[in-house]
Amino acid sequence: MKAMVLNKISSIEGKPLEIVDLPDPVPAPSQIRVKVSACGVCHTELDEIEGRVSPSRFPMILGHEIVGKVESLGSRITRFKEGDRVGIAWINWACGECSFCLKGEENLCDKAKWTGKDVNGGYAQYTVISQDFAYPIPERFTDLQAAPLLCAGVIGYRALKLSGMDDGKILGLYGFGASAHIVIQIAKYKYPNCRIFVFTRPGQKEHQDLARKLGADWIGVTGDSPPARLNCAIDFTPVGVPVREALRNLEKGGRVVINAIRKTTPIPELDYAEHLWYEKEIKSVANVTRKDAEEFLPLAAEIPVVPEVQEFRLEEANEALLLLKEGRIQGAAVLRMP
Repeated sequence: MKAMVLNKISSIEGKPLEIVDLPDPVPAPSQIRVKVSACGVCHTELDEIEGRVSPSRFPMILGHEIVGKVESLGSRITRFKEGDRVGIAWINWACGECSFCLKGEENLCDKAKWTGKDVNGGYAQYTVISQDFAYPIPERFTDLQAAPLLCAGVIGYRALKLSGMDDGKILGLYGFGASAHIVIQIAKYKYPNCRIFVFTRPGQKEHQDLARKLGADWIGVTGDSPPARLNCAIDFTPVGVPVREALRNLEKGGRVVINAIRKTTPIPELDYAEHLWYEKEIKSVANVTRKDAEEFLPLAAEIPVVPEVQEFRLEEANEALLLLKEGRIQGAAVLRMP
């Protein structure tokens, strides 16, 4: 099979992913082999490439927003049959026995494995996955549309649940890329009387136009003061400043949820009276659970969420990641497999 492989930590500007030919993976008894048709491009891959999140080994095949068809079955498979269309997300395996797993918090499991970090992911023509960590894809979505739902969508859904959002409230979205452009569609559906304020980088006219198209009630840039205080906010950005700005614009008792695994710059010093007093909260989002995916995918079909997709060939993964780093992807980037 053809795969884009990361061999060492590097800057994405150096185009470190190399296309290679590898043997097709063989499924274990409880695994399915998936012929990958599409794989979304996530900012976490930039964190892995540039060393903020380290893969467990090298070489590594990145990618955790995977859509494809079941091609072969391990000897113990009961959930799927050949030809089924499935999705694979960031969570690849959890122990099922620790205190976190037993509470339904497998996203916090110390032994958990993550797709494209601890095991090979979807920047390849084939991958394998435990039948317990694969998900049926609703028929409504094409393969390219479904790919960003597996991370940008699922993690955005989790962040929205953790935000304390409710109908009639004001939600702030800092950054308007793959995840935020899905979250606004969920929020507008679940909370029809809400208002959504979007903050982008300066000069991101295409992102702002997309936010307007999807129903944003106000659009500005990070650093602006919106027309009303935010009841809750989600920060999707890779940098630290928006966390401080979201807290500054937050209403008393509100919560800022940080939807990022790592930041490329620190969160600036916070003034207690201006940013944290009045029972304001900061909460991080750490990974996702299977339940998040199982809840979100049917909801996405019901809404229906319409992902904005920018398509790339597998061998163009470096270029897609560089555009993502520069904030030049409209919606979500997705690799199509040869």
